[in-house]
Amino acid sequence: MKKNKKVVLAFSGGLDTSYCAIHLAKEKGYEVFTAAVNTGGFDEAEQQALVQKAADLGIEDHICIDVEQEFYQKGIKYLLFGNVLKNHTYPLSVSAERVFQAVAIAEYAKKIGADAIAHGSTGAGNDQVRFDLIFNVLAPEMEIITPIRDMKLSREEEVEFLKSHGVEKEWAKAKYSINKGLWGTSVGGAETLTSYQSLPEEAWPTKIVNRDGLMVEIGFEHGEPTSINGERLTPVQAIKKLQEIAQPYGIGRDIHVGDTIIGIKGRVGFEAAAPMILIKAHQLLEKHVLGKWQLYWKDQLGEWYGMLMHEGQFLDPVMRDIEAFLENTQQKVTGKVFVKLEPKRFELIGIESEFDLMQSKHGQYGEMNQGWSGEDVKGFTKILANATLIQQSVQSND
Repeated sequence: MKKNKKVVLAFSGGLDTSYCAIHLAKEKGYEVFTAAVNTGGFDEAEQQALVQKAADLGIEDHICIDVEQEFYQKGIKYLLFGNVLKNHTYPLSVSAERVFQAVAIAEYAKKIGADAIAHGSTGAGNDQVRFDLIFNVLAPEMEIITPIRDMKLSREEEVEFLKSHGVEKEWAKAKYSINKGLWGTSVGGAETLTSYQSLPEEAWPTKIVNRDGLMVEIGFEHGEPTSINGERLTPVQAIKKLQEIAQPYGIGRDIHVGDTIIGIKGRVGFEAAAPMILIKAHQLLEKHVLGKWQLYWKDQLGEWYGMLMHEGQFLDPVMRDIEAFLENTQQKVTGKVFVKLEPKRFELIGIESEFDLMQSKHGQYGEMNQGWSGEDVKGFTKILANATLIQQSVQSND
């Protein structure tokens, strides 16, 4: 007897992926394997809840793949090294993790010998491109199945379909769509579909409960966060610890407006206290320990890196080239950064580092020079003016 074809479904337990699970099993005859990928957003209870949701749909083969450490080591670390903020605002909280979720799904599908991979993306967002792009590179032999996108299903149609297959649940649409991960949480709602409305206090997952100012010391070694307030931590632990301390201040809340991969403008809210503080603290430390041209080229390549990550191009070899450059710049990015937390804001106070280029015997800005004389500056300035002087004298119309 011929066995049913295997399909791996990227599973969140929501309406769309629940529809896909039943549709693929009951109507298409697939043996369905559901997989959820943890990039720092699931605790143990949430993982168990997903197991139960899959079982309730009749899916016995469910797995939660933990890639939190890999997400940091191969993604977040370089976003931090590059001080990446999409459109100078967004730390790529969701777009970066989607790449790692897609890679994990593709690798799992290959491991079990699946014939197809499915996901519940619609046809109106970035995720469909990110998932499909990764699957096309890592598993080109597998069919990609996207029922919600291809059938253009309405929410009502999905609910009725599930009811007809005995799945009776309360599918009332949440007022706000929340996606949590290690590098921040996205928030979408009716307000973000407009160009002018802000998200109300009720929309934010973390409420503001801390109002007294607090000093925080962040330790970096070779560009990576390794301590908070003197406590030695792994980078992932440091991110979580800082998030725990700073998010109740309402720090890191904002709304990002950007260009989607499919060509339309998009708007999404996010709260990302730890990412925003770490990026700005890291950037301040770099200003003290790196040279002018290192900082300049880091800005250029960091922006490219973020754009390519956002658009799902993580597997392009140029990303490894940029990562090599970024990592090489971090050799002296070691020291402490002092940050003051206040409700809805933070202030970078200063840094301490043995590699601080300000602490030089050659001179202090605006004060005293020790390494050159006034005559040296006069000669240097005269030579520096030559190119402009020549152009003015030859080409001036006056």
